[in-house]
Amino acid sequence: MQLAQDNKRYAYKMKIDDQDKEYVGFATLPNQVHRKSVKKGFDFTLMVAGESGLGKSTLVNSLFLTDLYKDRKLLNAEERITQTVEITKHTVDIEEKGVKLKLTIVDTPGFGDAVNNTECWKSVADYIDQQFEQYFRDESGLNRKNIQDNRVHCCLYFISPFGHGLRPLDVEFMKALHEKVNIVPVLAKADTLTPAEVKKKKIKIREEIEQFGIKIYQFPDCDSDEDEDFKQQDQELKWRTQRTVTS
Repeated sequence: MQLAQDNKRYAYKMKIDDQDKEYVGFATLPNQVHRKSVKKGFDFTLMVAGESGLGKSTLVNSLFLTDLYKDRKLLNAEERITQTVEITKHTVDIEEKGVKLKLTIVDTPGFGDAVNNTECWKSVADYIDQQFEQYFRDESGLNRKNIQDNRVHCCLYFISPFGHGLRPLDVEFMKALHEKVNIVPVLAKADTLTPAEVKKKKIKIREEIEQFGIKIYQFPDCDSDEDEDFKQQDQELKWRTQRTVTS
């Protein structure tokens, strides 16, 4: 008797599943978009900027558990002084739980290393603008099937821990780019400071960011209908970063 009831439930469930598979309507759009997105994968471009020696390469390698700078050439002090700002790209394919991510790291060697750093951020701003223009042209074309999204989605800007806050170059760079890209300021080499010094510097940096009207990335607020666990997690992330990340 029990076996017959179980078989009946199973047959009913299979019938419902078959109906769901055969059903074609707008209610299936989320599943279709999800399948298409997972199959295609995602593109993410991360820019790292800041003067040499602040641990940019180390942080990026630690974040993505890979070595993106195998062929990097280390320059001596004299070469750094005369070096101009360059734009270099490193691309790596990452897969996690069946979801593919094409990660592009855009580095800016030479930034802030010269004696005269006047407008050294200009080539970085020009590069970001060029990627937006290229994407717009591709989107406006007839064949949009295989568009490469090379727009810079986020910029980690490394702030030296050895000063008393933001330098003029830091302010100029972030003000020039804050309307173009999401900026996440990073207090570099925080492990060389005591917890009290880290807290003091972060407060100082936050005050100067507000003083100069710099717009940095903010965690979006949760929707009111989100579950409590997700809201708690969002609040913890906002509290931990406190608008300045440490590395």
